[in-house]
Amino acid sequence: MTIERIFTSPAAGAPQVAHERITLRAGRGVLGDRNDGQADHPGQNLTLVEAEEIERFCAQHARAPDLSITRRNLVTRGVRLNALVGRTFTVGGVRLRGVELCEPCAGLGQALGSDTLPPAAVVRHWVGRGGLRVDVLSDGEIHLGDPLGPPDAG
Repeated sequence: MTIERIFTSPAAGAPQVAHERITLRAGRGVLGDRNDGQADHPGQNLTLVEAEEIERFCAQHARAPDLSITRRNLVTRGVRLNALVGRTFTVGGVRLRGVELCEPCAGLGQALGSDTLPPAAVVRHWVGRGGLRVDVLSDGEIHLGDPLGPPDAG
């Protein structure tokens, strides 16, 4: 259960930037990310997605594997993120709380759609698989390879 990739984007629609580590601030999110300081809605601080789901999508639709395609901040391996909704857990030394599933939007459908894969089919594929929105509960850094700590009992 580790962090496989880390991405930020400096502005909406800007290309994703890969990192070896990022700095997080409680209640604010990822320093330098487009959502840094956005707190209009719970779960806006940070997004996670499973590498296995991205790889499955790419294999099913004959795409080259690309772990940045969902535009989530953290790509995990070996953990079912849906089970972390409502739970507090750690990545490295940073405490996080799973708020809600990160369901796909029309923008994801447009970005990943093609002549043979309509945007609506992309969205349908990612429902329930699009990752997790979380709130950042403590300041700290997350590095590639950091483990996901076990969730709390609640």
